Amino acid sequence: MKNLKSLVLLVFLLAFTHGWAQKKKQFKVQTIAFYNVENLFDTINDPLKDDEKSPMMEIQRDRSKIYEDKISKLARVISDIGYDVAKTSPAILGVAEIENKKVLEDLVNHPKLKDSDYGIIHFDSPDKRGIDVGLLYKQDVFQPHSFSKHPLYIYNGDKRVYTRDQLLVSGVLDGDEVHIIVNHWPSRSGGEARSRPKRVKAAELNKRIIDSLQDIDKKAKIFTIGDLNDDPFNESMKKVLRTKDKREDAKGKDLFNPMEAMARSGNGTLAYRDGWNLFDQIVMSAPLLKKDYSEYRYYKAGIYNKTYLSNKRGRYKGYPFRSFAGGSYTGGYSDHFPVYVHLIKEVK
Repeated sequence: MKNLKSLVLLVFLLAFTHGWAQKKKQFKVQTIAFYNVENLFDTINDPLKDDEKSPMMEIQRDRSKIYEDKISKLARVISDIGYDVAKTSPAILGVAEIENKKVLEDLVNHPKLKDSDYGIIHFDSPDKRGIDVGLLYKQDVFQPHSFSKHPLYIYNGDKRVYTRDQLLVSGVLDGDEVHIIVNHWPSRSGGEARSRPKRVKAAELNKRIIDSLQDIDKKAKIFTIGDLNDDPFNESMKKVLRTKDKREDAKGKDLFNPMEAMARSGNGTLAYRDGWNLFDQIVMSAPLLKKDYSEYRYYKAGIYNKTYLSNKRGRYKGYPFRSFAGGSYTGGYSDHFPVYVHLIKEVK
């Protein structure tokens, strides 16, 4: 009986010690996010762009004050994304609907973001409205070593339809090589079915970029992020990118889309005609799903939809609190909610 008690005590001590060791494990957390910032245009007319049709340029009074207020509101959101887990703002943030590099400089120099020391990667795109994508990154955490723009060639008959380039940035995130593709695919103007071939073309370009990275390194850690103007289960995602909605199904060169399960549960990043869409997505390659946390791996994804980002009353209660409506400034943030993923790596 004494030997039995000793054995039980030994098993208990071993279990307790093992549990304690597990609890003592510590992880670094980094956040990668995307935000469509809704027509972030400056207040100056650019004769080389069709920026007169932007909501900012349509406003006749107090344009500078409105611009400053929008910058301040966006800075607040960006500083908050992922903070509850990572205890800091995103290490990498893709953005869409920006006019130029200057608006990003104004954004990262705002007092709410200045201490984050964000670097900027941006190219002017041929989009007819003059809107671009860009990337912000914390310079003490992420060191880009290459970046390039990839134009999307789509045509209406013999006439080219000019739209946003796709931005590829490769670099080292706290010791780990990662690749980020920032997207803003063609809109659904003219209807979803009629405009669908444009987004299929965008997905095909995206797939070629991903394939080229995987041909060089089959274990490449790739994120394709952006406003895709398609939901996770549309043709561009399921037939072209061939995304998986369950992480255990993503193997080899497969892509995992954590946003698909969210969309099927009725969650979204923007609302239109009393319905939700989840156009803002973060898709990742299978090597990010491994359970070996000696390198950064996927932990969880989310939609940043805190209550202050939503309308509080009226017909559009719960919808994203947009900045512009009916030719006026509403004092809101954006007509899209941001999205994010957390990555974790064990501290040795």
